[in-house]
Amino acid sequence: MSTQYDYDVIFIGAGHGAFDGAPALTAAGKSVAFIEEDKVGGTCPNWGCNAKVILEAPAKLTQTVKQSDGVIAGDAYIDWEKAMARKQEIVNMFPGAIQSGMEEAGIHFIFGHASFKDEHTVTVDGKTVTADQFVIATGQHSHRLDIPGKEYLHDSKDFLSINHVPDRMVIIGAGYIALEAASIMQAAGSKVTVIMKGDQALKGFDRDYTNELVKALADQGVLFIKNADVQGVEQNGAGYTVSASTGSYPANYILDATGRVPNTKNLGLEGLGIDFDEQGIVVNGYLQTTKPNIYATGDVVKKDQPKLTPTATFESQYVADHILGNDNAEINYPAIATTVFTTPRLAQAGITLEEAKANEDKYTIVEQNVMDDWYRLVDFEKTGKRSLIYNKDGQLVGVIELSDKAEDVVNALLPAIEFGYTQKQIKRLVTIFPSIGYSALDNLQ
Repeated sequence: MSTQYDYDVIFIGAGHGAFDGAPALTAAGKSVAFIEEDKVGGTCPNWGCNAKVILEAPAKLTQTVKQSDGVIAGDAYIDWEKAMARKQEIVNMFPGAIQSGMEEAGIHFIFGHASFKDEHTVTVDGKTVTADQFVIATGQHSHRLDIPGKEYLHDSKDFLSINHVPDRMVIIGAGYIALEAASIMQAAGSKVTVIMKGDQALKGFDRDYTNELVKALADQGVLFIKNADVQGVEQNGAGYTVSASTGSYPANYILDATGRVPNTKNLGLEGLGIDFDEQGIVVNGYLQTTKPNIYATGDVVKKDQPKLTPTATFESQYVADHILGNDNAEINYPAIATTVFTTPRLAQAGITLEEAKANEDKYTIVEQNVMDDWYRLVDFEKTGKRSLIYNKDGQLVGVIELSDKAEDVVNALLPAIEFGYTQKQIKRLVTIFPSIGYSALDNLQ
């Protein structure tokens, strides 16, 4: 334990970029504190992925009923009030559970906004706290459009606590949040319009796959407006009108899903000479900022890797190991799987189709129609496709799938991608039959 400073390590932020790695530090005898200005746990458990999947689950169920061709009789609908109450009951558990777990591990909590005074000192609401090392894990917040009528827009945090199903909902944007919200609210009974700035949703995924997903959502009733520049919002009685270069669109609720912005404001980074921009804090291969004793993890970091909860977890654990001297090599990111939680799902991991298509001398792409697999009929799936990417040694190095079970398929194939399993090794995996994991591995070439 440091005698020169109040703590050995202070994490600014108490989300996954902090609490997944911090206990290893206290277990090794380090004194650790979290500085948090909002809810313990950060975005993911409170108003992000956890809340989203709780609301998405009934939406997926209603779609399954519709796809069952009458096998499941009756009209399924979402009781939104009960769905929201259930969501809130579950997410309310997380902050206290995380905090008590961290405190049991010996970690202290300081509540308030932190700003660097120097490389070993921060002020928190006027009080000074010092540490030998810091980890900035402040995450991101929603981008907000600066247009006339912007006060009528809601962000994803608002949306995940919406207490009613609007008759008409306009979503501005075409990323994860936009399409996931569209999928949920269409299933809940809202007439959803998605206004896209360009002509492709979900940049970072293959266009053919994103087009298929957009078509699937459109078939369910979501209206997509492409190549539209949103110009403003006007209130009309109890509703609103969204004006765009392509026309005007009525709404009772408007979600601004135009992106996420790193939380770097008012941290005092400029005064320390820590390098950052609109994409986040610049770090080296050890996740250190331009001040070696100050690290950064999670969504606040400027990086090529997906800004996801598991990425933040991996980084948090790496930083703890680096501080303890257990890992002196630069961070080596594994294959990171990512999923869009719509119905159907879109998931991928490893080498992307874009990279594979651009390097045909290195990779072989195998296209598969997942509906050729009888097991897909069990849960009434109607559509799906998969691309497997192999290197020249015949090892699986990438996958992308569109289906109702895409996330489970990608998770099943992830070990083969990360560890370079050969066909002989894969054949030694005697998985449960029938299951989606069995089907995924059985269909490898």
